[in-house]
Amino acid sequence: MSGTSLDGIDGVLAEFSAGKCRVAHHAYAPLAPDLRAELLALNTRGADELHRAALAANALARGYAGVVQDLLSQAKLSPAAVHAIGAHGQTVRHRPQAFDGTGYTLQLNNPALLAELTGITVVADLRSRDVAAGGQGAPLVPAFHQGVFGQAGRAVAVLNLGGISNLSLLRADGGVLGFDCGPANALMDHWCERHTGRPYDDAGAWARGGCPIGVLLQTLLTEPFLALPPPKSTGRDLFNPDWLARHLAAVGSAARPQDVQATLAEFTAQSCAQELLRHAPECGLLICCGGGALNSYLMERLQALLPGVSVEDSGRHGLPPLQVEAAAFAWLARQCLAGLPANLPAVTGARGPRILGAIYP
Repeated sequence: MSGTSLDGIDGVLAEFSAGKCRVAHHAYAPLAPDLRAELLALNTRGADELHRAALAANALARGYAGVVQDLLSQAKLSPAAVHAIGAHGQTVRHRPQAFDGTGYTLQLNNPALLAELTGITVVADLRSRDVAAGGQGAPLVPAFHQGVFGQAGRAVAVLNLGGISNLSLLRADGGVLGFDCGPANALMDHWCERHTGRPYDDAGAWARGGCPIGVLLQTLLTEPFLALPPPKSTGRDLFNPDWLARHLAAVGSAARPQDVQATLAEFTAQSCAQELLRHAPECGLLICCGGGALNSYLMERLQALLPGVSVEDSGRHGLPPLQVEAAAFAWLARQCLAGLPANLPAVTGARGPRILGAIYP
């Protein structure tokens, strides 16, 4: 998995038996700075996009292959021991239902090259079938969250804090709702790197020392996407540096960069907390995963905004935060090979259950 935060590649070796997921090994590789810069640039239009995107996809596949090799080495396994690799690719555009009514979601990837480099079957292109069926193509993880974190007779919420935040609401009666809330780390990472040179705000320490700017926070919270009902999904197409720059210009004040960082952290916390209170006020447990779960300041702000909810790290529930999404895409690959649907129409808005993914033997 390489998500919208663009920090690197997470891989897991996951074993499924009796409906349970066990992560045997985890590997991580940072993205090379030039590849990260190119993937960020490809989120917006530019010159020679097709050529650049194809080469970036090749480089990404080589990075994935390196993580796979690391996992095999850790486990002392041959490629033949692995049924498949679930390789999501890197989302650079996400515009479902736009333009012509169908729209598209675009993940850079070269699954054929990944299969050649690893000698393992690859399952990729996991979103487009849902989009073709009228859905958002995202989020795809709620069904996995239900299997891993659901508790019979109790409402539980799972909040993935990657580049974008997405919420899975696991109802006490077994029903599931899921949707994107807005940005999580994407804007905070951008602002931190721009002003400190560091790729992210470690544990939220820089934001903690700042003071949220009230007028800026209020204008950020007026973003129309936040008020949309589910199903809904978003990405860097909307929440990007240009979006932030427009809002900064609108408030017209010369703000301290550290105070802007504190405002962005508060914006993430408030947008997520508001969605939980709006759609699942009965929920008493919020399980957080993704890189944002390691931001202790953000976790404290979520807890303060949700006093009746226990805000907990997913590691307390069997899967560490940086392993959850990679494990989810392993599960999606397993569903595809088994010929089983993996989307939840109530989450994505698709016309019905669909088998997701394309198989590269």
